[in-house]
Amino acid sequence: MILELDCGNSFIKWRVLRADAVTPVDGGVVSSDNDLLVSLDAEKFQLKKCRLVSVRTSDETDSLVARLVAAFGVSVVRAVPTREMAGVKNGYEDFERLGLDRWLALLGGYHLAAGACLVLDFGTAITADFVAADGAHLGGFICPGMPLMRNQLRTHTRRIRYDDTAAERAHESLAPGRATVEAVERGCMLMLRGFVLTQLELARQYWGQDFVVFLTGGDANLVSGVVPDARVVPDLVFVGLAMACPLS
Repeated sequence: MILELDCGNSFIKWRVLRADAVTPVDGGVVSSDNDLLVSLDAEKFQLKKCRLVSVRTSDETDSLVARLVAAFGVSVVRAVPTREMAGVKNGYEDFERLGLDRWLALLGGYHLAAGACLVLDFGTAITADFVAADGAHLGGFICPGMPLMRNQLRTHTRRIRYDDTAAERAHESLAPGRATVEAVERGCMLMLRGFVLTQLELARQYWGQDFVVFLTGGDANLVSGVVPDARVVPDLVFVGLAMACPLS
C-alpha cells in the first residue's frame, strides 16, 4: 500500500492507496505526528511506499520521515520545487518560494482542466492561483482563511468567546447577526465570498468564460454556492503529488 501525506502548517492530511496507486483505502486529517502514527495501524495498512508534500521546516519534515521509516520501513519520496512540470510553468520570480501545496494543487488543476483554470484552496489561509491555457502560472493571492480570521478576532477582542458548535449554527443564515457569534461568523463568511467573487471577475478578464474553477481545502463547502459550476476536488493536492512523485 502507498501512503500519501500533505503536511500543512496546522494539520496533516493523509490517505492510503492500494498498490495500484489509484484506489483509496482510508484517510483522514490529524493535528500531530503522533496522531498520524496512531492512525496508521500497522496491522491494517501494509505500507510499502510513501510520497509527501510538506510546507513545514526541513527539521520538522525530516523528523516525521524518520519516524515513518522507523515505524513502517517505507521508502519516502518528497515533492520539491521546480521551475516547470507537466506543461505548467511556475509563475514566481523565485520559483522555490511558491508554497509546494499551492504548486501541486495548480498542477493537479491544470491536469484535470486540460486548459485555463482558477484554483481556490480554503485552508488555514486561502489561496487563489491562475493558470493560463498554455500552462503559464500567472501568479495568485493569499489571504487569511476562516480559522485565521476567527482566531484573530477571538484573540484581540476580549468579549468574543464562543465554541465551534455555535459557529456552525451561525452559518445557517447570512442575515445581519443579532449575537456576537453570528456577527463574527457571518462577517467572515461575507469576506470569504467577496474574495471568491473578485477572483472570478479577474479570471473572466483573462479568459472570458473559458476556464475551470476548482475548489479545494477544508472550508471549500462554505463557498460552493457562490460558484455553482466549480469542481470541488478535496484531494487536489494529492492529484498534483502523484504527478510530481510517481512511484514505480
